[in-house]
Amino acid sequence: MELYNNIEKIREQFPALTQRVNNRELVYFDNGATAQKPVGVINLLNEMNSGVNGNIHRAVHELSARSTILYEGARDAVKLFINAGDRGEIIFTSGTTASINLVANSYTSTFINKGDIILLTEAEHHSNLVPWQMACSRSGAELRFLPVDEQGNWRMDLLDELLDKRVKLVSAAHISNVLGIINPVKQLIDKAHSAGAKVLIDGAQGIVHTEVDVKELDCDFYVFSGHKLYGPTGTGILYGKRNLLEEMVPWMGGGDMVGSVSLEKFSFAELPLKFEAGTPNFIGAAALGEAIKFVKSIDKGFAEKHEKEIISFITRELSKIDGIRMYGLGENKISLFSFNIEGIHPSDLAILLNKMGVAVRSGMMCCEPLMSRYGVTGMVRASLAVYNTMKEAEIFIESIKRGVRMLS
Repeated sequence: MELYNNIEKIREQFPALTQRVNNRELVYFDNGATAQKPVGVINLLNEMNSGVNGNIHRAVHELSARSTILYEGARDAVKLFINAGDRGEIIFTSGTTASINLVANSYTSTFINKGDIILLTEAEHHSNLVPWQMACSRSGAELRFLPVDEQGNWRMDLLDELLDKRVKLVSAAHISNVLGIINPVKQLIDKAHSAGAKVLIDGAQGIVHTEVDVKELDCDFYVFSGHKLYGPTGTGILYGKRNLLEEMVPWMGGGDMVGSVSLEKFSFAELPLKFEAGTPNFIGAAALGEAIKFVKSIDKGFAEKHEKEIISFITRELSKIDGIRMYGLGENKISLFSFNIEGIHPSDLAILLNKMGVAVRSGMMCCEPLMSRYGVTGMVRASLAVYNTMKEAEIFIESIKRGVRMLS
């Protein structure tokens, strides 16, 4: 396998990066929302959509067999990638949101009762908040929140007080999609387990920017999306410890998740199919396996050094802009930058940046309570990936300065 250790070789794998927007070379800084796809992923999607397209697990013909091999091979690739102990602990879903909803339905219906508490942080994405609000509405459980400080760091000094015996489950992001801070999830997991609570980690950003070892973390659940990891949209993973998945009742019924069915009753299939009702996105799942192959081909030392250099440059240059307020500062940070500039609406700045060929996100980032925490209705967010360059970072900074001059 070729090892990619320079930015030019990496960028060659991404056709989307060569396009022009508004007559300028594209600077794609919205990777926190979705990443572009490498040629290996694109080629496999094309190959399966145009040929190797047979429904998995259900037939003995050649196309079904080949699709099944690719689908289950991707499951093995995910297992190795996050160091799960058992391929039955890897459940394919449509994304982080679906994975959290699966747990919020199946785990809470099995283990959570009226008066129990689910602990979140006040920096959670809507997908790691609303499903738990819905679960509490159904079960009679209550939500409790760990605050963040002005810099966006978890108030770990308050954790012991919040983790009383009523807390049955803790769910928190590995890395905030707004703040870009790598949270102390291992410490959270250890403390929660000591208090008798289970832990779900939202790894939508964590899977991209850190090495995830679920055995080392000892989390009970870890979830992520394929499309942020250079894979297809509509793909995701739920990792869960086998003993918990065995006890949980599926929240979706249908084909492939059953052992046997009569007119009166049914039995569950063995893991992992127990939680994969219906025809899955088997083409997308197979391509997620290809995306993982690409990620493993990147030289980790090069990627870490490259990201640190860009983080240092953008942080330094943004801080020089008059009236800027940056969120999520600190050393333990990924290449994701959220900010506001006094007197300038974030969407107005984002529109101007788009005119200059720079793609960023603006608005609430599906994290309205955190916006309220900081007293704003939106922010501008620039989120980078392994294929972004220092030249692009320089263009980004100069474009912001130009936009500020135009809007001031």
